[in-house]
Amino acid sequence: MAEILSVDIRSEIGELESVILHTPGAEVENMTPENAERALYSDILNLNIGLAEYSQLHGVLSKVARTFEVRDLLKEVVEQPKARQELVGNICLNENTAHIRNFLLSLPSADLSTVLIEGVLMEKDNLTKFLSKGRYELMPLHNFFFMRDSAVCLSNKVLISKMASMVRERESIIMESIFTHHPEFGVETMNPVHWPHLQGITIEGGDVIVAREDVLLVGTGTRTTSQGIDFLLEWYKQEKLSKHILIQELPFKPESFIHLDMVFTLLDVDKCMVYEPVILKPNKLQTVHIIIEQGTVVSIYNEENLLTALNKLGFGLEPVICGGTADPWTQQREQWHSGANFFAIAPGKAIGYARNTYTLDELSKHGFEIIRAEAVIRGLADIRDYKRCIIAIEGSELARGGGGARCMTMPVKRKTV
Repeated sequence: MAEILSVDIRSEIGELESVILHTPGAEVENMTPENAERALYSDILNLNIGLAEYSQLHGVLSKVARTFEVRDLLKEVVEQPKARQELVGNICLNENTAHIRNFLLSLPSADLSTVLIEGVLMEKDNLTKFLSKGRYELMPLHNFFFMRDSAVCLSNKVLISKMASMVRERESIIMESIFTHHPEFGVETMNPVHWPHLQGITIEGGDVIVAREDVLLVGTGTRTTSQGIDFLLEWYKQEKLSKHILIQELPFKPESFIHLDMVFTLLDVDKCMVYEPVILKPNKLQTVHIIIEQGTVVSIYNEENLLTALNKLGFGLEPVICGGTADPWTQQREQWHSGANFFAIAPGKAIGYARNTYTLDELSKHGFEIIRAEAVIRGLADIRDYKRCIIAIEGSELARGGGGARCMTMPVKRKTV
């Protein structure tokens, strides 16, 4: 019997103990210029180059924490007959593919876990399928290596995301099955799809930041609706919890603003990365503060901005500006390539893209040493020797997928700060 791994996320920066990853595979290459937009991409990735870059992220994380691969977890789940039946049934119902249910159930566990991620080719065995421009009965999960979005660990429970696009809904179905049925998890989940009385809910993990055990940040824009945040409020009411929830409105364009973590991430107990035009400059985007006490909303009001609101709650955060302070065009370029999207592995220690040189220069000015990922992986640099550091991974190809280090990680357990 496998030991149950406790889920425990009470901050964004606590020392990382375990994390779930998905190394991109054939599903990333099963894309054409014609369907790239449908897959939520603005370009097609070169898998060979992307894998070389991803191996740096995986290599660094393996040095500091226990890493889980989704594909392995999924295989171990579908080895259980009941879990296999339930998962395949849910996917086929959700994607109107009941005709391939028996085929899926007949596959060996390793093959089933592969096709649930990489897709099932359409067999052109009748006229309708022959004339169809479609290639797949079950579409590949092109975005699954952006692990952050499909589920969020909040304290010792897991929020299953209600994705904004049908293209990504299977990711959440798979993650709910893993957290529910995998012998190392077995954690309580909360899923908006089981709350049919609330309409219009979408909420994705890139918009949710656990700033402190009593403070949650949530972005609202193209991926997370106000109804998605209301779902969280309803859940907190039901659990009779006390929370400060800070909501940050996001622009709907350009597409690089899809999630809060593309414009704001926490780096240390007193440092954060911000995209200045959205977070600090005067604009029409609201920052709303909701206070819940013992499950009751006691107040809801506007704040000046997200940083001011956090500092009023005792954070004392100093902002580091994505792209540096000299040129707004440089800020825009580096934000587009996930220059604000950092993943903290401990207080003051985070992973980001090496390509965003102006952002890294700004971090250096704020006391962060910049270390190349390969130096950490080869043992030439020890993260423990630094008070503050940024581990820079190559990201020329991965960034074109529309996400950074935080997007590609789903932390499961962190130490208390």
